Amino acid sequence: MRWFALLVAVVAMATPESPLAPVRAQTRALTVAAASDLQAALPEIITGFERDAKITVTVSFGSSGNFFAQIQNGAPYDVFLSADIDYPRQLVASKHADASSLYRYATGRIVLWTRKDSGIDVERGLPVVKDSAVKRIAIANPKFAPYGRAAEAALRRENLYDSARAKLVVGDNISQTAQLADSGNADVGIIALSLALGPALRASGRFFEIPESAHPPIEQAAVIVASSKNKELAGELLAYLKRPQIARRLHEFGFSTK
Repeated sequence: MRWFALLVAVVAMATPESPLAPVRAQTRALTVAAASDLQAALPEIITGFERDAKITVTVSFGSSGNFFAQIQNGAPYDVFLSADIDYPRQLVASKHADASSLYRYATGRIVLWTRKDSGIDVERGLPVVKDSAVKRIAIANPKFAPYGRAAEAALRRENLYDSARAKLVVGDNISQTAQLADSGNADVGIIALSLALGPALRASGRFFEIPESAHPPIEQAAVIVASSKNKELAGELLAYLKRPQIARRLHEFGFSTK
C-alpha cells in the first residue's frame, strides 16, 4: 500500500497552478451590444465568426443611445456596434472604451417604407407623407437613435416636418419603428435600408430610398468596451468584421463600407 499513500501525498501537494491540478475548460464567449439596424445582417456574420473562432457570442440589439448610457453605467458588454460613430467616440473620451479599437464599419441609409397592401405610393418620395391616407408616420426616437435623427433631418430638408409632426409615432429603436409600420400601427415608416432589405420586410413591403444628401451621414462604428475581460477575443471579432467578405455582406444589406 506504500504506492497508494505516496499517490495521496502527491495529489495533496498539487496546487491549482500545478500540472496535477484538474484542467478547467475556458469558455470563449463575448457579449455584443449591437444597433438595431444590424438585426437582419449581423446574425449570419456572427454565426460565421463563432464557427471560425470556436467562440460563443451573445448579441443584444437595441438603440445605440441606450447602449451608450448602459456602458457608461458599467453594463458588462465586450463590444459595442453603434449606429452613430459619436457614441463610441464619446466612450473613448470618457475612458469607457479603448481608443485603439475604434473602427468605422459602415454608413447606413434610410428609406420610406410601407406595406404592399397599404395603397400608398411611396415611389413619390417623402412628399407622400402629406397625403390624407397617411395618418401615422413611424420614426425612431431622435433622442437615442441616429436613424430617428436622420428621419427628422430629411423631413425638415423637404419642409415637411411641421405638417408631419402631428402624425409621428416614435419607436425606441429602428427595429421597433419597422415593426410599427409592418404591423399597421403606422401607415409608413422611415426606417433603415438594411431592415427593408431583410427577408421579412422585403416580402411584405415596398420602399423608396431617401437620398443621402437629405440628411447627415449615418456613420457607424465598433469599439471594445474598456471594462471587457475578453479584449483579445473582442479584437478577434473586430478583425473578422474588417474582412472583405464581411464588407460585401454588409453592402448587400444596403450599407456603404467605403
